[in-house]
Amino acid sequence: MFSPEGPSLRELAVQALSSVERGYDLLAPKFDHTPFRTPESVLTAVTSALARTGPYDDGLDLCCGTGAGVDVLARVCRRSVTGVDFSAGMLDVARRQVEAGDTRVTWVRADARALPFAPAFDLVVSFGAFGHFLPRELPGLFAQVRSVLRPGGTFAFPVVAPPRPTSPAYWALLGFDAVMRVRNTLWRPPFVMYYRAFRLGEVRGELARAGFDVELRTLPEFGLRADGSPRVRMVVARRAPVGRAQTAAGSVNS
Repeated sequence: MFSPEGPSLRELAVQALSSVERGYDLLAPKFDHTPFRTPESVLTAVTSALARTGPYDDGLDLCCGTGAGVDVLARVCRRSVTGVDFSAGMLDVARRQVEAGDTRVTWVRADARALPFAPAFDLVVSFGAFGHFLPRELPGLFAQVRSVLRPGGTFAFPVVAPPRPTSPAYWALLGFDAVMRVRNTLWRPPFVMYYRAFRLGEVRGELARAGFDVELRTLPEFGLRADGSPRVRMVVARRAPVGRAQTAAGSVNS
């Protein structure tokens, strides 16, 4: 799963026994050599999808890590790009390797649950970060995202279809989540990382309650599963005007 440049088993164990913030500070120098980084194929597909829905002026990469999403925003935003993360180590790596000569890019250290921005963005994206938030934290997280978007602004992120119960991947993820729950019961500080806690139906409902109009867009580059459902979708949540009645059901584009 890891390249030779990736972290050792010992390094991963030290990370797993740390807090989320400290763990990612430690992992940051080798993060891009792990499977945890969003694949280039997903980043490219999201870039193409956003290019069709733009143009955008100002973009924010939520929980930006080493900056893969900032690269996406740099291609679809005309004026400014901001990456925000609470890991100083991840931000240090991002500063060194992402669009070093692009004066539009700004890096901010902050917690996604308490964003230090006015409504200054037309587009917010996030890649692979939602497993670090417990389900009870989603209403507050989505409210924060809405608060930094201008009216009509877009919050977009990819969602991979969950594996079937008959697949080895299903049981691997189930086992990982079980191990993390045992770890967090026995050890402090907790390390929140659950692959199966971010469920699309619940997420759509919470986005709607936070004041978003929600739709799903198929990313055709990844094809369909045997039952005809998309392998990968992009959630597109737009900040609705104040006072508009919301429903949990968004329209689905295929």
